[in-house]
Amino acid sequence: MGSSHDLTWKVAPQLDRHLVFPLLEFLQERQLYNDEEILKAKIELLSETNMVDYAMDIHKSLYHTDQVPQEMVDRRVEVVVRLKSLEESAAPLITFLQNAALVQELRPDRQYNIQMLSERYQIGVDQIEALYQYAKFQFECGNYSGAADYLYQYRALCTNPERSLSALWGKLAAEILMQNWDTALDELNRLKEIIDSKNFASPLNQLQNRIWLMHWSLFIFFNHENGRNGIIDLFFQDRYLNAIQTNAHHLLRYLATAVVVNKRRRNLLKDLIKVIQQEQYCYKDPITEFLECLYVNYDFEGAQKKLRECEQVILNDPFLGKHVEEGNFVTVPLRDEFLENARLFIFETYCRIHQCIDISTLAEKMNMSYEEAEIFIVSLVRSSKLDAKIDSVSGTLVMATNHINVHEQIIESLKNLNMRTYMLAKNIVEPAQVAAQASAGAR
Repeated sequence: MGSSHDLTWKVAPQLDRHLVFPLLEFLQERQLYNDEEILKAKIELLSETNMVDYAMDIHKSLYHTDQVPQEMVDRRVEVVVRLKSLEESAAPLITFLQNAALVQELRPDRQYNIQMLSERYQIGVDQIEALYQYAKFQFECGNYSGAADYLYQYRALCTNPERSLSALWGKLAAEILMQNWDTALDELNRLKEIIDSKNFASPLNQLQNRIWLMHWSLFIFFNHENGRNGIIDLFFQDRYLNAIQTNAHHLLRYLATAVVVNKRRRNLLKDLIKVIQQEQYCYKDPITEFLECLYVNYDFEGAQKKLRECEQVILNDPFLGKHVEEGNFVTVPLRDEFLENARLFIFETYCRIHQCIDISTLAEKMNMSYEEAEIFIVSLVRSSKLDAKIDSVSGTLVMATNHINVHEQIIESLKNLNMRTYMLAKNIVEPAQVAAQASAGAR
């Protein structure tokens, strides 16, 4: 089965394997793939983690048996032994950190903390390293809450920048998996600051980290209350847009969706369309094609067809198709907002290039009944900047004539162009003249 517009296979390689589980759960719920495929993918993911009990449960339901392979049983024993050993190594430091009075002695100065722990409590570098390993192991076991706490405490004592960065990625993943969106957003911003700093690794490594960051951010931005602004602010930054255009073209789906549903950021539509056009040979889906049909080709039939496909894309996308239960109803808020705003785009664009519009034609273009279209148009004319009135006798929408003198417009444009050309020439010629005079004077 499957969906031709499913991006999971492109997104998953950029995520921690634990973050892929929520995506697989969504696909299973939507029945985009057959159950067997999804369960096999889950077992494969789990094979590299310590979540052995979960893997055993999936194995039982996949093969309809109560038996599990011996290697899973052996692996479980191994995990328990390793966990006990790590627990013992990290115990002195964990005992210290669980004592609120002792924690008061820690200061923002890491070097001071390390020296103090060593002199007063015989807690050295090895125990600090053991805390990291223990936190990482807890994360691999699926204990995200414990892992997040230990990684936070580890970062307060860690002096190795690479290790500290790794711990921050782990903390971010744990917060996402616990759906603590505010804390996750704070960690995301911390990570971004480190990745964008001048002394961060090689440019290639920096690019890869930006791509990871954008993929991980999708969980936060499509769940956090201010996420739609957040994704636009991040993805439109030059370095991040450059990363999308270099090696993550599929992220345009999420940027485009955020711009469509965000009424306050309509001013960015032009920039978005430009990027979509530049990248159309590398990536397109019904959402990007809808915008292209409407704003580049003024193809209303094509836009209408794409809009129907957009609905399916949103419903089948793990980040966009989130269901919300309200009483006996299940809604997909993002789908509803997207369709409402997309219809508004069609309406406004159509009105701007026609003088007198038949309401039944417009209803057809927006996939609505005549009555729905009439109510929709009345409320839009009231709320939008369109100067128009409805003639209910003839069933038409008449646009007010806004006489634009094309001749004057062209002359005005040429004036601006002449001025810009003059300034450009002036900026080139003047420094050259100064340089020539200085050179003549030197002789």
